[in-house]
Amino acid sequence: MSAKKAPAVTKQTETAVHAYSEEEKQAFVDHINEELKNEAIIKDLLPLNPSTEDLFHKVKDGRLLCKLINNAVPETIDERVINKGAKLNTFQATENHNLCINSAKSIGCSVVNIGSQDLIEGREHLILGLIWQIVRIGLLAKLNLTMHPELYRLLEPGEDIQDFLKLPPEQILLRWVNYHLKKAGSPKRIHNFSGDIKDSEAYVILLNQLDPSKCSKDPLKESDLTKRAELALQNADKLGCRKFVKPTDIVKGNPKLNLAFIANLFNSHPGLDPLTEEEMAKLDETLFSSEGDREARAFSLWLNSLGIDPFVNNLFQDLRDGLVLLRAEDKISPGCVEWKRVNQVAPLSRFKAVENCNYAVDIGKNLKFSLVGVGGVDIVDGNRTLTLALVWQLMRHHVITILNSLAVGGKQITEDDMVKWANATVAASGKSSKMANFKDPSLKNSRFFLELLDAIRKCVDWDIVTSGSNDAEALQNAKYAISIARKLGACIFLLPEDIVEVKPKMILTFVGTVMSIGLQKK
Repeated sequence: MSAKKAPAVTKQTETAVHAYSEEEKQAFVDHINEELKNEAIIKDLLPLNPSTEDLFHKVKDGRLLCKLINNAVPETIDERVINKGAKLNTFQATENHNLCINSAKSIGCSVVNIGSQDLIEGREHLILGLIWQIVRIGLLAKLNLTMHPELYRLLEPGEDIQDFLKLPPEQILLRWVNYHLKKAGSPKRIHNFSGDIKDSEAYVILLNQLDPSKCSKDPLKESDLTKRAELALQNADKLGCRKFVKPTDIVKGNPKLNLAFIANLFNSHPGLDPLTEEEMAKLDETLFSSEGDREARAFSLWLNSLGIDPFVNNLFQDLRDGLVLLRAEDKISPGCVEWKRVNQVAPLSRFKAVENCNYAVDIGKNLKFSLVGVGGVDIVDGNRTLTLALVWQLMRHHVITILNSLAVGGKQITEDDMVKWANATVAASGKSSKMANFKDPSLKNSRFFLELLDAIRKCVDWDIVTSGSNDAEALQNAKYAISIARKLGACIFLLPEDIVEVKPKMILTFVGTVMSIGLQKK
């Protein structure tokens, strides 16, 4: 027996008709009500009513979405920067939404077609799309070897740890389910979160494997699939994991909600044996020997912010066919790619991938990048150092291209110009601090950056700014500066640690992005 598919809710605007899933809306509302119920700054907004359009009205001032981002990835937003209060004006709400959207980008959300006005107007399909991305990122954040080293158990015979690290989180989650199905002696395997789970068989066996004392296999005796799904969820409830899905969501195979259900189950009950000391030592050697991980994260988020396909999960893996690089180059320097020269029909052979990467390197050289010793084969082979070198120069070129478009009289902006602008802007506000360059150790405490942001618009509460004389204080200042920059509209990808450690590449992108905001305000 199968469930009838509930019609989607449709909404018509002046230009288009958009639909959204009522089941997903209700699931997200239940999640928000549970996760954010004790948050003081939004106590006037909760609980949301899952049966109405309450959600779309309550997100309009930005507070709820900012809190949801911090629930998914703690400390992404310095909450001292959020405009608070039950009656915010449009300007304050827009600031909150700028903070929300730019912070969402920084954790990996794709928000290319979402602006603050869309959120203020309560556009349902865009709001639900953004909420799903935030919720998904939060649920999958722990699905890695650093947080759960016991995932090492999921390696297949002959598989290298580096190969496992390249897997997207959804694939790891599928492998986790199948690991337990195999361990239970079942021939059942799932390859997706939709059709393969409709009969609830995988759920019943998985729950029984995780806790046989609480979760029996008796639901498999029920032939009605909706009733069987309900019995499976009653078992999940015994583990405290009845969340996101209703029986009809399982029978219909809703991929988002079933992914969320399984991810939540993993986070609560991974059911994997701890590693031995020998296994842990081997894993540590792999996890802590990789170079450029923080830069790779920032560069991946930046590439994804451009709105190009495919989405970059692993910088060194996902750039190997050259297509992401070429699309990024064409995005930031329109017309630089002759697409008839590009191999685009997947799957690409190694030869065709090398051709694409050679072409991407040649375009980089035409854009005046320093790429001595970098060849297409290095990108195809996933050479970390050379891949980072190419993508960094691409990101730097993008920042400077934006600044050139805002400069008066067509002046070409240099790195020295960026430093001079920052110093002049701070001096014009009556402050005397200066930065010598992007390596200046005095930048560690972020006070110069806070003075720069305050010079662009009075926005810093100096009563909460510390001297930054130790790492802990410096980190708090850096978090505050980054959140203020996002609130002003800057799309920032560096981490507070990048400022405290004075990482010159990341600081250049920060100053350049803040400069673009300053020039726009003029």
